[in-house]
Order: sequence, then C-alpha cells, then structure tokens
Amino acid sequence: MVAESKSRHWVLLIVRAKRETVYFLDPLPGNRVVDEEGKNIMNSALKIYNSHIGRPGRKAPIWKTLPGTPKQPSSVECGYYVMRFLRDIIMDPSLEFEKKFAKGKEQAPYPQAAIDEVRKEWAEFVCLHME
Repeated sequence: MVAESKSRHWVLLIVRAKRETVYFLDPLPGNRVVDEEGKNIMNSALKIYNSHIGRPGRKAPIWKTLPGTPKQPSSVECGYYVMRFLRDIIMDPSLEFEKKFAKGKEQAPYPQAAIDEVRKEWAEFVCLHME
C-alpha cells in the first residue's frame, strides 16, 4: 500500500497478512512513524482479513519501521523513491526487503540513474495507456 499523508508525503506500507505484520518504509530522513489514522486503517483491514479466514489473530498487528531505506535528498522526490522501493522489492526474487532495508544498512540517496530509470518506466507506462 502506498500512502500519502496530509502533508503530501508518500510512504510505503507492506502488509504480510498471514504474519499480521506491517512494514513502514519512508524515504524522508529521520525517525518518522506512521500516523494514527494510517495505523488504524491497516489494523482494521487485518482484523477483517482474520475474520474472513476464521482466525482469531493477535490483539494488534506487529508494526516494523525499516529505517535502512535510501533517503531522498530534498522534499520533492518521495513519489519516485516509493516507486523505486516497490521496483527493488518486486525485482528481488528472494523478497528479503526486511533485511535489505534493516537498521544500520546504507541510507544514502538512490543514484540519479536509479530515479531516472523509474521516471522513464513510469512515463512509458502512462504514454502506452493514454491511447
């Protein structure tokens, strides 16, 4: 789930429903946390999921912030960074994003070429579907 907060900033929430775990990836520097509204929405969704599959579930899902994500250099790249997070996760056959973005890992910005690659792919996708 990609979320945009009231301040117009994009973050990525990854939900592992069977594990009742939600991962929070934020490209802004600093130790940010999920706002309460977003947390309540995800917690409710997991309760509904558990009810649907007939599982009692936990009292509250586990929330994990992954602070090792690359950090955007200014205040305007968050959308491209979130798309790059998604791309990196999907293209990794091991899906070990939790290890990749763990605390203590490199938090440098993506190289410009990595962001340009996402911009180009997005532009091609949009142009393809405009016809």
